[in-house]
Amino acid sequence: MPPHTDSPDGDVHVFPRYLATSTGTGDPALDPLLQIGWDLHHDDLYNAFVTAPDHKVRLGYLPEADHDGLWRITAYRDAFGPPAWSVWFDNACPTEIVTAFTTALAAAYQQGPERYLAGPGTTDRVPDPLPVITPLLARGWRIDHPHWDAFAVQSPDELATLQYATGDLDPEAELTTRETRWELWAGPPDRPYWYATASTNTPTVLLKAVTECISDPAPLPRWRGERFSYVEGKAQLTPIRPPAPSPLDVQRAATRRPATRPAASVPRWSTTSRPATGTRR
Repeated sequence: MPPHTDSPDGDVHVFPRYLATSTGTGDPALDPLLQIGWDLHHDDLYNAFVTAPDHKVRLGYLPEADHDGLWRITAYRDAFGPPAWSVWFDNACPTEIVTAFTTALAAAYQQGPERYLAGPGTTDRVPDPLPVITPLLARGWRIDHPHWDAFAVQSPDELATLQYATGDLDPEAELTTRETRWELWAGPPDRPYWYATASTNTPTVLLKAVTECISDPAPLPRWRGERFSYVEGKAQLTPIRPPAPSPLDVQRAATRRPATRPAASVPRWSTTSRPATGTRR
């Protein structure tokens, strides 16, 4: 496993990264869309809603919803028609995975509708799974127990799974249930630690960003004492150690005057979004 070189925001590294869970803030995943001019507003419960300038893509960050769908992203060929595709991330999904998706979505949106609305024209046309699963296969994931109507790709430790449905699906059910073309989860399928779903027409370029992120061997920073920050008893935890001081640091410390009062505490992260709550849909 290569060393983790990003600036840490936590006191432990969690490996593998799919055994980390949500950071408890929506800001990192919202930022790629807000930076390209998408509109943000909140309801009176502080759920956040982000809308593309052409009103054809909408994101909901729903910490106060009565279900476990913390993130809901939908796209529309007609702004007043039914969704062309829908993606759902539950309230324990690692925030970095959602951020990978919204970063790819922001890039695709800037390239035009042929990128962010690309996909099979109707739900009876099955998308090619190869672009999505290639990053997983390249990092040691393997195809596991294919069935007549689905196959799965599992992580080497069998603790994360991407399932792809090959048969015909009900378009309405894809938008409202877990009976979708794509489902990604960590843990056992009947009681996953977290899960995400994507409907048939979701552009593969967006889903590939997710599979590249989840299979990245670099660990994720988390706070050891933060509740539900990682899967306890399964994840490998490595303390984040501060870098060794340089000779210049040592010299500056030796000549610095003693502080007359303690420094103010610094918050761990932005709190413009609140942690998620809810039950499984």
